[in-house]
Amino acid sequence: MSSPSRLPTAARVLLALLGVGLGLNLRDLSAAVGLPIPALPMPYGGSLLDNALAVLVAVLLAALLRPRGVGLAASLGLRWNGASGPAWVLLASLPCWLGLAMLGTPNTALTALDASMLAVLFPLAEEVLFRGLGFVLLVKIVRGPWPLLALPQALLFGMVHWLGFGGFEGGGIALFVGAVIALGGFIFAWLDHLDGDTLWCGLTLHVSMNLAWNVFSLDDAVALGWQATTLRIGTAVLAVVALGPYARRKRAVTPP
Repeated sequence: MSSPSRLPTAARVLLALLGVGLGLNLRDLSAAVGLPIPALPMPYGGSLLDNALAVLVAVLLAALLRPRGVGLAASLGLRWNGASGPAWVLLASLPCWLGLAMLGTPNTALTALDASMLAVLFPLAEEVLFRGLGFVLLVKIVRGPWPLLALPQALLFGMVHWLGFGGFEGGGIALFVGAVIALGGFIFAWLDHLDGDTLWCGLTLHVSMNLAWNVFSLDDAVALGWQATTLRIGTAVLAVVALGPYARRKRAVTPP
């Protein structure tokens, strides 16, 4: 399928970012206009449907907006670029596991379903929506400075989580969480860019950190304290540091 070439670049960018901003809220928007979409009849049924609809939005918009000659998978960063990059990122996430093991206690209530949803499926959907539609597709469309292109999706990523913590009613805690998550969204995109504008390195870090935060239980005060925050940010920065030299070597030996 070819994208509609008559759409100007600015319109494509705005449509992509609109999809990113609204993708996880389609059921809320539908309910607001009097057309509620019921949750799936299973645990996590509402969240699972929200995430599935977000992925559908990302796929449909990418099919519509991608430049000619760019495959659908590549336009969302789903092209496989080898296991070495994700392996470096996974290795860099180990300090997060060690730190949380020291700060918290094992979460004995965690089930396989909980882990699958909270640490795998939901992060995957978020990566496809935010980093795939919101970053990789923009890189394919605009081909401008990647940090500038990574910023809007990072801010939207933080905003979604800020709203999840109550928005204005959540006060300083919600603002703090939103800011940290926005920084994480930017670093996920940075990792993806280092690995050839593919989602797998950012997804690896996202999944590993989410799983670690669910395997161990932390008191709210500790989870929002300086130690846990430093652990979050430090792990993300370490992943960039670990992946950077590998990415440079790979570019050096890869023909243009």
